[in-house]
Amino acid sequence: MISTIDRRQFNQQLLLSSAALSMVPMAAVFSANPLKKEINMYDVIIVGGSYSGLAAGMTLGRSIRNTLIIDSGNPCNEQTPHSHNFITQDGVKPVEIAREAKSQVLEYPTVTFANDLVTDVSGRNHDFSVVTESGKNYKTKKMIFATGVKDIMPDIDGFSECWGITAIHCPYCHGYEVKSKTTGILVNDESADEFARLILNWTDKLTLYTNGKALFDKAELKKLNVPVVEKEIETIGHKGGYMSHLHFKDGSDNQIDALYHRPRYEQHSKVPGQLGCNMTDSGHIAVNDFQQTNIPGIYAVGDATTLFRAVSVASASGTKAGALLNHELITEKYL
Repeated sequence: MISTIDRRQFNQQLLLSSAALSMVPMAAVFSANPLKKEINMYDVIIVGGSYSGLAAGMTLGRSIRNTLIIDSGNPCNEQTPHSHNFITQDGVKPVEIAREAKSQVLEYPTVTFANDLVTDVSGRNHDFSVVTESGKNYKTKKMIFATGVKDIMPDIDGFSECWGITAIHCPYCHGYEVKSKTTGILVNDESADEFARLILNWTDKLTLYTNGKALFDKAELKKLNVPVVEKEIETIGHKGGYMSHLHFKDGSDNQIDALYHRPRYEQHSKVPGQLGCNMTDSGHIAVNDFQQTNIPGIYAVGDATTLFRAVSVASASGTKAGALLNHELITEKYL
């Protein structure tokens, strides 16, 4: 495994294998894609076919690895209208980025895609069995989990319909589009001060909503001139996900254009935990700098592994995992 060799050896292998790959004729890589058939043993199975999974698939396809991507088609940003802070893709719909990415990845003859849901994984390094909801059973040497997380929406009528549109979690992804607009933060814990200071960078028309009695000291927010509203929210008035008002249970309402919130979340797939992958205190799959989990032969990428949720970050982690996993296979071949 890569983790067992020192960085100097790894860098030497990286240079040698990169040189070898550069000699592969591009015409051979992008030749007409024949009908792809299931094989007895894949080099890698990637569970999850969104940005990180597809990025890993592209790297492995370019490494001429027999790779199967299995995806159930339920991305967390399905209704988000635009992706931002992703160079060359700024303003493009996330679903369009994923569609184009999938099309490009499947140009590589050794990469196959299956619309299915992985329900169980067993075995060990170089001999994993992957079972899907449709009853398929695949064998693979290595695995990458790119399964993401599932957001748990607050119990407020209208919030889910606005999520990813004007109910947002990340100012770097969405803040510029609502800069200087009437904005709220939905939070009721000790992170309120830090959250408010962050969002004040984009707008001074800011109100913090606790949706009930505040559970933190409001002194710092008073210094920041950020009002705190402790009323319970009944509904969010919106049209097509673009909010206009917060309606409170006491009958009053506030005008609003955008509402920041960091929802609770859980792993989208329980399989990594059931398999024995270590989890962090924040509930993510624990990985090292090479995107390796504690289980030999299993990697994890994307939102399932980090609090820093962005399309560009997810894609980068997939690319890194694909390259390092390929080098692990090369290293093991010559041990």
